[in-house]
Amino acid sequence: MKGVILLLMLILHVKSFAQPAYNDCNSALELCPNKLFPLTNSGANKTFCPGCEDDFSFCFSANNTIWLTFTTNNVGGDVQVDFSSLNFETNPAQGDQLEATILEASIPCNSASYTAIGNCVSNSTSPFSLIALALPANTTYYIVLSGSTNGVGVTSPAAADFDVSISGPGINRSIPIVNVFGSAINICKNVVFTATAQLTDCPDTTDFKWFINGILTAETTGPIFQTTNLSDGDIVSVETSCYILCPEIVTDSATPVLVYDFPIDAGPDQLIQPGETAQLNGTTSAPIYSWSPSFSVNNVLILDPFVTPAVTTTYTLTATENGCTKQDFVTVTVDLQLIFPTTFSPNDDGTNDKWEISGIEKYPNCFVRIYNRWGQEIFQSTSYSKAKAWDGTSNSGKLSEGVYFYIVDLRDTEKRQFKGSITLIR
Repeated sequence: MKGVILLLMLILHVKSFAQPAYNDCNSALELCPNKLFPLTNSGANKTFCPGCEDDFSFCFSANNTIWLTFTTNNVGGDVQVDFSSLNFETNPAQGDQLEATILEASIPCNSASYTAIGNCVSNSTSPFSLIALALPANTTYYIVLSGSTNGVGVTSPAAADFDVSISGPGINRSIPIVNVFGSAINICKNVVFTATAQLTDCPDTTDFKWFINGILTAETTGPIFQTTNLSDGDIVSVETSCYILCPEIVTDSATPVLVYDFPIDAGPDQLIQPGETAQLNGTTSAPIYSWSPSFSVNNVLILDPFVTPAVTTTYTLTATENGCTKQDFVTVTVDLQLIFPTTFSPNDDGTNDKWEISGIEKYPNCFVRIYNRWGQEIFQSTSYSKAKAWDGTSNSGKLSEGVYFYIVDLRDTEKRQFKGSITLIR
């Protein structure tokens, strides 16, 4: 058992904590076109066993390898990988030459399936390139780089920092484009405006960021954005990114939106007493306008009609100009005063048989309680009204003549409460 463990340790060459993440073929760093990648093989090792990733001898033998990968585009063609800005470690007895080549692997990371592609560079001390011609489309390749041990007295493979870039028609990507279009150039104020982003050569898109005059307004998962919050001359623009690997940000702006607007004002809210008349005071530049609802309005086609509502009513002024329609609102509140009767006579003569509170219907959430002279509750009602008015009875039947007491909670925004006495007469 100890021999097996020792063999595994020799095969794997237990890795140091300084190893680059792309030290293994299965963790190969994917390159995207025309981007500079600062890399290193410092701290890398080799994994050597029959068929393992470093079991090859294409123009050099592996020492401290790193692995890169790329996939050709939908067309294929020539590819060039450039290594530049080489900066070698200078430890005693350490090499100063790099070796690299491109491999095709029908079985990923299995050396028995490797085929060398293009040129092979060995013993390089200065910037160099790997070139592969006429590569087929949509095919994955590997790049392996190792430090050399060539040279007099060299016992440790070369290690260096360097930059890597890849280019060529076989790897280059189409330039992604986004165009944003608006549903219309001319719109009315507060009307829905729809912007649509159309993408070209943009796979793996992220969310869309939408801006109004350069200010981020919304993010959408799809290419459509809607808003009613535009003013004349506003510019809607979009930003998204294409490609998961080395994402490219694309932006575009729609044509400035022409928003037509005009003034409209239904006037200030008013308070009247029951039976009184109020005059509305609407203003607008629009040539066409009208009021609704029409009942209790003496003329719906003028800006300052007289209204006589029986209950609190909200009137709508609707105006149209240049094909655009706008509305504004005014509320005329009818002050329905509460009147609490001090006496009633529940004698079934059809007159004053119940304790009816005038104006209580204005407060549908009210809560009414009645007490006898000893403070015992004998009646309660929520949403008190004429139909639910107290008739001088309790659970025990008809109550005798005398004085009773009430508490009325309106449960309105002011949380008003009224207390008083009632005289019951038989």
